[in-house]
Amino acid sequence: MLRIFLDRLYLFSGFAAGGFLIAIFILMMILSAGRPIGINIPAGDDFVSWCMAATAFLGLAHTFRSGEMIRVGLLVDQLGGRARHYVEIAALIIGTFFTGFFAYYAVAMTWDSYRFNDMAQGVLAVPLWIPQIGYSGGLVILWIAFVDELIHVLRGNLPRYEKPKPKTAEEAVEQAIHSGV
Repeated sequence: MLRIFLDRLYLFSGFAAGGFLIAIFILMMILSAGRPIGINIPAGDDFVSWCMAATAFLGLAHTFRSGEMIRVGLLVDQLGGRARHYVEIAALIIGTFFTGFFAYYAVAMTWDSYRFNDMAQGVLAVPLWIPQIGYSGGLVILWIAFVDELIHVLRGNLPRYEKPKPKTAEEAVEQAIHSGV
């Protein structure tokens, strides 16, 4: 039950990031095409930048869980067996700590913006906590994904974020096609 909830949370986060990406496209097209014909969106640039931040942070957990994050495995790829398992655990502990640190302060910033009724300084007075939800929410979901993966690896399982190495050229091409590279 919990596994289904977490997988759906990561998927929802990815879809939400995609939705904000579509919103960026629509806003940019309206701003660009509307200028010659007199259509203007007040604070359109602000909305685009807020959507961009939401896209970046909400997409992190889904990208991490899908094994699509850039990972430098120079050290880890040279190890095998128990040593590799312990290095994976250490990396996940460090990642969990830093992600939790950033998530904590992002949520604190969003909460403070809500408590103090901070408003955007642009053309439209928008409460800042609204666009900050995408930033802080994305970091919280990423932290949950790190904790989830840490527990999974601590139980002796292989990391789910690491894809198996391709054995043939065809497998490498197939992996590249599925990853969107």
